Amino acid sequence: MTTRPSATSATSATETLDIAAVARLTGVTSRTLRHYDAIGLLTPAHTSPDGRRHYGQAELLRLQHILVLRELGTGLDTIAQIVEADDPTITLAHLRDHLVGLTAERDRYARLASTVARTIDSLEKGTAMTHEEILDGFDHRHYEPEARERWGDDAVDRSNAQWKALGKDGQQRHLDTHREVVEALGAAIRVGFRPESEEVQAIVAQHHEWLSLFWTPTAETYRGITQMYVDDERFRRNYDEVAPGAAVLLRDAADIWAGRHLSS
Repeated sequence: MTTRPSATSATSATETLDIAAVARLTGVTSRTLRHYDAIGLLTPAHTSPDGRRHYGQAELLRLQHILVLRELGTGLDTIAQIVEADDPTITLAHLRDHLVGLTAERDRYARLASTVARTIDSLEKGTAMTHEEILDGFDHRHYEPEARERWGDDAVDRSNAQWKALGKDGQQRHLDTHREVVEALGAAIRVGFRPESEEVQAIVAQHHEWLSLFWTPTAETYRGITQMYVDDERFRRNYDEVAPGAAVLLRDAADIWAGRHLSS
């Protein structure tokens, strides 16, 4: 009796995965995959009659490249340039840039760890710390080169000036407000509130007000930045640390809130 190879082993290199399977394997939401298709970043191999997207090996390899770059903190515009160019020289140049950024991020976390260790020691021994010592390492200027590339020098210079004008107390209040937003989103996830609920819409209003201290986004740009919170691992981690899905909840709720309250 001859044993036939299984369909899976015979077709593994040519079969396609539907969007739900890809989302399950990668942790990337179906909505994000549809967004990648809409902006031309990742086009499926084909779309079935029921509208479901399917991805073959070529598309999955491209997705792998996209996800690696996203893990490194690369913006979607830059990712598109890299995967479209398919040029090893360009890829290496960007990776070298990322290595510099990752090294700086490693050093920043080491500084934060040192600050936390000193705080623990201070609390255990009952000694005092200065305000500067307590907040050492929480300087956000390490994001400045990327911000200048994304939004331009004028926007970053205005933001820096506004941040400096807040003073230490105002800066801490601003950080506390954002923390309140993150924790409120986490609580909404745990309770099961929907994006359109009154409670979540109130959180979005607070988030938009917090963001508008430095820059007042339109409906389009607000949707864009909350989409970035989902696409960029660094931002997603920041929101999802309290409850997984908080970044997605904010993005979905912001889409509704922007349609109601902001001009395009």
